[in-house]
Amino acid sequence: MNILPILSMLLLLSCQASEQSENNSASLTIATEQTKNLATATFAGGCFWCMEAPFDKLPGVASTISGYTGGFKKKPTYEEVSAGGTGHAEAVQVTYDSTKISYLQLLQVFWHNIDPLAANRQFCDAGTQYRSAIFYHNETQRKLAEATKRELVESGRFKQPIVTEIVAATEFYPAEEYHQDFYKKNPLRYNAYRTGCGRDRRLQELWGESH
Repeated sequence: MNILPILSMLLLLSCQASEQSENNSASLTIATEQTKNLATATFAGGCFWCMEAPFDKLPGVASTISGYTGGFKKKPTYEEVSAGGTGHAEAVQVTYDSTKISYLQLLQVFWHNIDPLAANRQFCDAGTQYRSAIFYHNETQRKLAEATKRELVESGRFKQPIVTEIVAATEFYPAEEYHQDFYKKNPLRYNAYRTGCGRDRRLQELWGESH
């Protein structure tokens, strides 16, 4: 019996297995590095439908989730939050690659998509559940958030006080599935709401074309 073909086949299979193992290890290393670079930012700017889109289009943003935070009730529903009895704000949680986009850049997008002069409301939506807020996750985020707010105050751009809150992040509860990516799933209803609420008109008054 000639065993050379068998030995050759075994050697080939061994090499292939080794190569596959190396590829899997390399893929795992890349995935781990990418995960290490991911960070979280949480912002409240009124209706969360309208806050997903500005962040989704940014290079470096991995995902956005609409949800509720800053309140006292565990696992609140949309009906409970919208009624104003849970202390939560409608918010978006942004997962981003910190090597591709900075928290400071996210803050600039946040400010230009809210009315920082409106207390406990945003555009046509009134109540503490529609307050504007930056929920910081660490000291670096807190310092950057406060610095950008201070810069706006000192710029003299606005005569009224800036009332946007800067507070520590607490538990974030994802909203019901039908709220996620609402602007993509229901564009007609979304655009009708956004226009009817006067959001873009007010943003242009506040920030000009740059918003």
